[in-house]
Amino acid sequence: MSHSAEPMPMTARRSGPLSGTANVPGDKSISHRALILGALSVGETHITGLLEGQDVLDTAKAMQAFGATVERLGTGEWKVNGVGVGGFAEPEGVIDCGNSGTGVRLIMGAMATTPISATFTGDASLSRRPMGRVTDPLELFGAEITAREGKRLPVTIRGAADPVPVRYKTPVASAQIKSAVLLAGLNAPGETVVIESEPTRDHTERMLAGFGATITTEVTEEGRVITLTGRPELKPQPVAVPRDPSSAAFPVAAALIVPGSEIRVPGVSRNPTRDGLYVTLLEMGADITFENPREEGGEPVADLLVRHSALTGVTVPAERAASMIDEFPILSVVACFAQGATVMQGIHELRVKESDRIDAMAVGLRANGAVVDDTPDTMTVHGQGGLPGGASCATHLDHRIAMSFLVAGLASDQAIAVDDGSPIATSFPDFLPLMQGLGAVLD
Repeated sequence: MSHSAEPMPMTARRSGPLSGTANVPGDKSISHRALILGALSVGETHITGLLEGQDVLDTAKAMQAFGATVERLGTGEWKVNGVGVGGFAEPEGVIDCGNSGTGVRLIMGAMATTPISATFTGDASLSRRPMGRVTDPLELFGAEITAREGKRLPVTIRGAADPVPVRYKTPVASAQIKSAVLLAGLNAPGETVVIESEPTRDHTERMLAGFGATITTEVTEEGRVITLTGRPELKPQPVAVPRDPSSAAFPVAAALIVPGSEIRVPGVSRNPTRDGLYVTLLEMGADITFENPREEGGEPVADLLVRHSALTGVTVPAERAASMIDEFPILSVVACFAQGATVMQGIHELRVKESDRIDAMAVGLRANGAVVDDTPDTMTVHGQGGLPGGASCATHLDHRIAMSFLVAGLASDQAIAVDDGSPIATSFPDFLPLMQGLGAVLD
């Protein structure tokens, strides 16, 4: 399954019980960060379990463009010979980040305090997404930035020659904003401070500490205060990337809604800043057991045993949104098969993802017979214990929208189609064979 200009229509049909083991890909967030911090270290970083989806491959190419040596050794196994903090070279061409909001925003941060210029672009979906949320704080360090109207891609950054440290309170709960500021702070003198009112995924803080940076986190009345001491010499580290909880959500959801199913999903990250979906599913009555809890690569992981379950609608509070922001599309599918209303609050950030995910899911689910209400900041699915299906859904170049509707079709009364499954390759290149291996009827 490759991401190409040609649409790839796909159809999911009602399936028998799913069974087997779902070896989902490595965590996308951690894969991006491993490549970037490896490139900012002095020496060789060895990475295993790297997600080889298009988003991450685009970040690998970007690190090469900035002067790091990036080499694939085998499936999921890579090495990065870095250039050190402040050592990025000026790239010869434009940095194309494809579909990846995480990739482009983190890389912008990593180069914004080095006195070089770089121009960033992406595909049609990424070019619609707002970049001002990251470029605004990067200008505080002294970077000079030009962008298309609305602060959208393409964006050109002239890195700060004499960067200054920044104290910045994030205006929205976003790990991408926090991470971009912290990465910029690496090559600024003194202390760079990020304050977030709601905690977001903390992979950057964990990995920076692992690579030898001095970084502290304190919970105060202002919020979560992260302080980074600039100009460290990052030391290369072996990075074992755990499996992605956002990718695991799709086979997990399928097993919950397809009668008679029982699957295992080994080695999934249980990072508490990423665990909101699983907390919510348990509240709904999901039969999920977390076995063999352990730590890999500085991240808590466990093996999941998932069985088909009778589910009940719940209210997901706004304060949980940041810990499951990518999982609301698949939760809205699961909610159709529950009894009663599932209310998702505080999810305005979904409006500016790869697509307007609230609108995309609401329109597609209604076309397939679901009752869905939405506001700028909420979505409510009135679960009826099933879904009629029978319609084709637009994916809007969004991998999670595509996978969510395909999972829905595995348990709906009639088949559900998507207009384009090719974007799935950005995060889950083996989605189709993996799901078919469990017994899913997908083509």
